[in-house]
Amino acid sequence: MRGGVVGAGRLMKRIGLTGSIGMGKSTVAKMFAELGAAAWSADAAVHELYAKGGAAVDAVEARFPGVAPDGSVDRARLSAEVIDNPAALADLEALVHPLVAQHRFYAMAKAKNAGAPAIVLDIPLLFETGAEGGFDAVVVVSAPADIQRARVLARPGMTDEKFEAILAKQTPDADKRARADFVIDTGVALDETRAAVADVFEKIVGAASATA
Repeated sequence: MRGGVVGAGRLMKRIGLTGSIGMGKSTVAKMFAELGAAAWSADAAVHELYAKGGAAVDAVEARFPGVAPDGSVDRARLSAEVIDNPAALADLEALVHPLVAQHRFYAMAKAKNAGAPAIVLDIPLLFETGAEGGFDAVVVVSAPADIQRARVLARPGMTDEKFEAILAKQTPDADKRARADFVIDTGVALDETRAAVADVFEKIVGAASATA
């Protein structure tokens, strides 16, 4: 446990949830939510920011003209603008990352005001962005490589080449597991994963209660 982030035991715990593509983060996040945790997803936040009326639309369109033809950001067009272009990607990140951080801040404040015992923050690139220090615990979702590959390749439009390109940009699964406070296996039966989530939740939130 990382400690020192939230402080006194009764305060809401911040749980960083991460894992490589196809590992089952969304499923595990829902399981935490069923136990009473609030949930926030970086991917969902970006979708909201890119949607019509979203806070990122005007700034992204100004930097990359033509990517928001109908008032929402077309992610395929935007991807074409930044792929293999580190400078353009850096510009995009400079625009979007502060908005995502603000979105996360508001979600945490809302969860705290609602009395949630914890908030689970689903951040796919948590280790890659060096953000692992901002949580009371980091949970890594993992599964055997063959199961991961099968899940990802079943997605519409996914190819082996795209999958390998995504993996190349992510911290290897073994490294993530080694750096985690807790690892949850999603390569087993759903009930086993659910039991593991409940155990982890109790260790994080129950420990907080014990020190209150």
